[in-house]
Amino acid sequence: MALKTFIKQVFHYYLLPTFFVIILYSCKQENITLGNTVTLDCIQKIGDGNVPDELYQLGEITPIDSYSFFTKTINVCGITLIAGDDISNQFMENVAMMIKDMFVINENTDTLLQQILLTNLYKYKTFIPLFYGEKESLNRDNVMEELDNINSVCDIIMEDVPDQVMEVVEHVLHHLTDIGLHHTLQKKWGLSSSSTLFDVTQRAIFSGYYDISQYTDISDLGVRNRVILQEYAYWIIYTSWDLRHHYGPSHSEWSIFTANELHSKLPESYVLYQETIPSVLTCPSKETLGLFF
Repeated sequence: MALKTFIKQVFHYYLLPTFFVIILYSCKQENITLGNTVTLDCIQKIGDGNVPDELYQLGEITPIDSYSFFTKTINVCGITLIAGDDISNQFMENVAMMIKDMFVINENTDTLLQQILLTNLYKYKTFIPLFYGEKESLNRDNVMEELDNINSVCDIIMEDVPDQVMEVVEHVLHHLTDIGLHHTLQKKWGLSSSSTLFDVTQRAIFSGYYDISQYTDISDLGVRNRVILQEYAYWIIYTSWDLRHHYGPSHSEWSIFTANELHSKLPESYVLYQETIPSVLTCPSKETLGLFF
């Protein structure tokens, strides 16, 4: 009995605490941070794309046969939307209309700066692939590789998925920030450790409003950091446009819901938005957003 008591005491007072320390240390090791190395994996290195005289053009859906999967494109404001036959023409046109809406000129617009942004979208061959539904496939991966070898492709848009408005706005903004803002306003929105975007992202992470733990599955640290910055840039703009309460999502890595809340809790992020975004981008109208219901 004495031996059993001794063993229990050893386990309780020595081994058990050590066991929990090991578990806590292991969990801590899984935590990720925003590092200084940022890889521009989705952006073409050389901006040699054709820039038309009319930067604000909205084209028509055009058949193509230069890719193994994609069969049609539509060009709008420096972005080429590309899709296969499974995507409806109406959906393509609605996405194009939303992009066009984001470049509406109003009293806040700095037209010269906006045109520089548009020029960069053309120069770096900005493409957004459209796919039907959430189901991933090897075929999707293969056609993406075929596409992004010669174009700047930073994400995709899916048709017929939950939170459809958010799906479109988010992935359009990924391209506008990763390519347009990165090359137009590098000190403010650059995908680098020296930009204001980097600083405010760090602050949001440390303050507990932006949970980046889900990005542990991205093994390349430079790519992971690029995605963390990309997503936060989207959240700043989407939240400042006050779209989340109406269009979702209800749950995400981002815990702030309104522009007022952003202004109150992360004022530096709100200032970054206010000092730059109204000069070059406009929130899509309710009518345009309503096209996705």
